[in-house]
Amino acid sequence: MPLFRGPKKVIGALPPPERTPADLPTQARPRLGAGERLLAVAQEDAGGHWLVLTSYRLLERTTDGDTVLERPWHEVDAGAWNPDLWVLAVSFVDGLGGRQWQLKTQTGPGQVPQVFRERTQASVVLTRSVDLGSRRSARVSVRKVLDTRELVEQVLWGRGSRRDDEELARRVRAARFEVRDQVGMPPEPPD
Repeated sequence: MPLFRGPKKVIGALPPPERTPADLPTQARPRLGAGERLLAVAQEDAGGHWLVLTSYRLLERTTDGDTVLERPWHEVDAGAWNPDLWVLAVSFVDGLGGRQWQLKTQTGPGQVPQVFRERTQASVVLTRSVDLGSRRSARVSVRKVLDTRELVEQVLWGRGSRRDDEELARRVRAARFEVRDQVGMPPEPPD
């Protein structure tokens, strides 16, 4: 039988109240497409930009309504929430423009970490890893474009992996055939 019941109490500075999509200022609201819903919002600490998560995309918007970042979920490779630092980090499949946002003092993270994980995973249909050892790896994925339901194939080469490594390239091509076959895509992957 536990000695203490109820939520853990925090002594000292309390986090700001969590925000809901209804708290997003009108100017920062993105135009939503057909069937798209606003799922979570948080204001980042450094510049006051709003992190906006919809059913189809991840956005960073200024309070004036300018879009700083806009990526559909199938272009989000990975993310990590660090609860000690209150930081959400994200990387993209093209390797460009990875970002970090601290979500502590303005609004707190709210539902952003949970929605981020759920939406990223919702776009993943199938993944195969190819690992031939240090600096010889890749990941082949089929992802779903959430607004159109279209399937797209992605090949992400591991850090330091070379595309001219003949054995790795051969194994990646075999993995591409395998995942395409399993999801009903045409068998011949484009080069």
